[in-house]
Amino acid sequence: MDEFMQEAIAEAKLGRSEGGIPIGSVLVKNDKILGRGHNKRVQDNDPVTHAEIDCLRNAGRIGNYQDATLYSTLMPCYLCAGAVVQFGIKKVVAGESVTFAGAREFMESHGVEVIDLNLDECKQLMREFIQEKQQLWNEDIGN
Repeated sequence: MDEFMQEAIAEAKLGRSEGGIPIGSVLVKNDKILGRGHNKRVQDNDPVTHAEIDCLRNAGRIGNYQDATLYSTLMPCYLCAGAVVQFGIKKVVAGESVTFAGAREFMESHGVEVIDLNLDECKQLMREFIQEKQQLWNEDIGN
């Protein structure tokens, strides 16, 4: 498995250990991690602190994002896909999209290359979380 996806998975596990939703993300440019984050909606009581948003905040201002790749353990939602498009990130690598289809078509329609790795480990993280905390998951996806 790609080392950067492994780092995103580590972020997802960290979020879960904090009582949050197990979704993690890293931003990579020139084979270097510039930022990392995980979903902190529960921890920060903030509805927009998704993993990708936390990752971008932690990366800080990097200037040009066009050569950066965003890794996320789950296909980004429209909020996070909007950030991808807004900042000109041209490549997103998702761990899976079975649990949540996300906004793949939106990103692709704006010229973003989207790769879905369909990883069992990412699906298992979400499956276990949803079994334990269905109501929290429904809140996260707006159901």
